[in-house]
Amino acid sequence: MKKRLVLTTAAILSLGLLASCGGKKAEETTAKAETTAAATEKAGETTAAATEAEKAKSDLGGELNIVATSEDYKKLFDKFTEETGIKTNLLSKSSGDVLSQLKAEGGTPSADVWFGGGIDAFMSAKDNGLLEKIDLDSANDFATGYVDPDHYWYTKGVTVVGFIVNDELLKSKNLEAPKTWDDLTNASYKDEVLMSNPAVSGTNYGVVNAMLQKKGEEEGWKYFTALNENVKYYSKRGADPKEKTAQGEVAIGITPMDKKVEKLATEKNCSLVYPEDGIPYVPEGVAVFKGASNVEQAKEFLNWLYNSEDNLKELAEIDGKDTIKVVLPKLSNVELSFDTAKLMKEDLSLFGSQRDSILKKWETLAGSKNEA
Repeated sequence: MKKRLVLTTAAILSLGLLASCGGKKAEETTAKAETTAAATEKAGETTAAATEAEKAKSDLGGELNIVATSEDYKKLFDKFTEETGIKTNLLSKSSGDVLSQLKAEGGTPSADVWFGGGIDAFMSAKDNGLLEKIDLDSANDFATGYVDPDHYWYTKGVTVVGFIVNDELLKSKNLEAPKTWDDLTNASYKDEVLMSNPAVSGTNYGVVNAMLQKKGEEEGWKYFTALNENVKYYSKRGADPKEKTAQGEVAIGITPMDKKVEKLATEKNCSLVYPEDGIPYVPEGVAVFKGASNVEQAKEFLNWLYNSEDNLKELAEIDGKDTIKVVLPKLSNVELSFDTAKLMKEDLSLFGSQRDSILKKWETLAGSKNEA
């Protein structure tokens, strides 16, 4: 009787163990099935998303030819291609060269988008009927003065201008660093100042226009006549003043101020000077050429850029400055690093309307010092 009881108990325990094992196995099977189903659903969602992305790319397609002031923007343009499927081709040129070529092309531009350069050239191009009207979704987000009222051009930032000085060269000549624009006319700086040709560099045309506005036309031209005595030559390349100064060819370069020039100054024992009598600034333009072959792709690019804070932040990083915040005050992920109160008071509307007359006088003043 006792033996039978032990056997019965053992049998019950065995059955319980089998039931437990079976239940555990069933649970594992169920969990595995649920995991597989979830993975399948996720894979389906990923595939659907990829399909939608590919569909978005193929909706417009085509290509976009962009003329820009630097090849550094290729990174941004490549990102646009990756996200939209629209191929981009980059041509690097200064704003003055672009405007000259645009006028010579007689309404059949070789590119679609004009990206960067002094706003004066864009204003002049608009006045000559060389730009396409583009109504952007974010047009109302721009600060006053940084978008054409008729939407023929927009801006992507502001270039501020100051001096880079070669400390060792100044010391060897027993000279002090200039603190103001007026200091640059000191006779002790003869042949020690380098500036880019305003007819080629939109930034330096902006400097000339800003100084003429500040001093008045008569006194302004007297100033540039005096400055001309100290300028060795007017370079065609906008980067020459900072590079030649760093190399010791001259002691002072009139240059845009950004992180690139800050890095160069640190590496080459130079100093940067923000003029105490005012910092000239030049808005940088963006536009679409009239008669462009790929207007819809161009509009797609501009909306892609200005509708995304991430894209605008990447643009600021490529430019090496944060002045996009001046243009788009609502931008939350970029902060200004300089006091805007130090900027010169400028009427930007005069930049385009006065361009031809100013450059004509400049040509006479500079003469053979303008680099060909």
